[in-house]
Amino acid sequence: MRTGPFALLFATVAVACSAPIPPPNPQIDGVVKEISARNIEASIRRLVSFGTRHTLSDATSETRGIGAARRWIQSEFEHDAKDSGGRLQVTLDEFTQPPGERNPQPVQVVNVVATLPGEQPESRDRIYVVSGHYDSRVSDVMNATADAPGANDDASGVAAVLEMARVMSKQKWDATLVFMAVAGEEQGLFGSTHWAEMAREKNWNVAGMITNDIIGSSHADDGRIDNTRVRLFAEGVPSLKEMPEPWRKQIQTGGENDSTARELARFIKPMGERYVRGMTVNIIYRKDRYLRGGDHSPFLEAGFPAVRMTEPNENFRHQHQDVRKEDGVQFGDLLEFDDFAYIAQVARINAAALGALALAPAVPAGVEMETRELTNDTTLHWQRNREPDVAGYEVLWRETTSPLWQHAVSAGNATRFTVPHVSKDNFLFGVAAVDRDGNRSPAAYPVPSAK
Repeated sequence: MRTGPFALLFATVAVACSAPIPPPNPQIDGVVKEISARNIEASIRRLVSFGTRHTLSDATSETRGIGAARRWIQSEFEHDAKDSGGRLQVTLDEFTQPPGERNPQPVQVVNVVATLPGEQPESRDRIYVVSGHYDSRVSDVMNATADAPGANDDASGVAAVLEMARVMSKQKWDATLVFMAVAGEEQGLFGSTHWAEMAREKNWNVAGMITNDIIGSSHADDGRIDNTRVRLFAEGVPSLKEMPEPWRKQIQTGGENDSTARELARFIKPMGERYVRGMTVNIIYRKDRYLRGGDHSPFLEAGFPAVRMTEPNENFRHQHQDVRKEDGVQFGDLLEFDDFAYIAQVARINAAALGALALAPAVPAGVEMETRELTNDTTLHWQRNREPDVAGYEVLWRETTSPLWQHAVSAGNATRFTVPHVSKDNFLFGVAAVDRDGNRSPAAYPVPSAK
């Protein structure tokens, strides 16, 4: 599908139409099919075997504690690096966290990071991050010695990231992928905060971040089995001390539901469901679960699009609990409560979305809605992408009450386009870039043009 079908798409008349669906990309399809539930199970068993992975636990033992777990994760990434021919680069993001409420003494925190640089020069600086946290805890967040298996929270997420790194590092992608196991989540999001702030200070182009936290169980606390859904939490209006001018304009024009995080979620949902048949990605219009947080939060606070994946029904008897039995009821985050086949399905959704993002062009920049005249047509303009394989652009729109894009029309290779008889008063608009292979970027929400 290099030219023919896409050229025909660009020749269509500018009328309301459903968004076109290109055939599955064989590279993404192959990655999804290679994700192994058996490998994920083996990784979770190994992580649980360290007894506890509490951030304040022993960092020197070779068999128990967070240090042993970290070194094992590093060795797994390094094995993948060899299989990738050295393209996957394994580093330790190591720092000392000053004393705080959940760490009375300074503590060494280490993120294990595996980076797969993009192959396209114009896209290599565009980064997509996927993470899980490898620390664990029991009922008392300060108890660093008790057994804290953390099979679901969050060995499940780390195992999914390890499996994605194993499979995806064998392939070449236009943009850069970062696979990351972070520490210090339970003590205060230490690891993710450090990396996100570093990325912001270095002006890295983090175009999207997915954290996988508590993706291990398909069983609800009442016994129901739900192994076909995963929750995808996506923030709307960011929590900012001061509202920057672009956000003021976005809210003034009804775009509070079109944050970069929610555009990322709108991209992930159809891609995940397309490549992982039988799975439903439920977008939750919240930053996280009610008054709770995760490792995507520091990325959002740093200004990066970030979302969280979590199982549909959490069982709180198996989360943040001492391992024990009370009245015949088992408490604790134990291996026996994980569903490895389900975790593999969530990993496949991640891989499909990450692969589609890393092959697609960047989100168009400078997208603006022209407002010089009162008209029932809608005209937008934007900046041209720098990737050499961009074939053109699509203008998308949806009703203001619709969660997903409903219509799309080709704008050809132009950077200005009018949708006739579709009023900006009644619909929300976006613009996506499309390459010659039919890979589409997430959409960009337009702000009012100053001209």
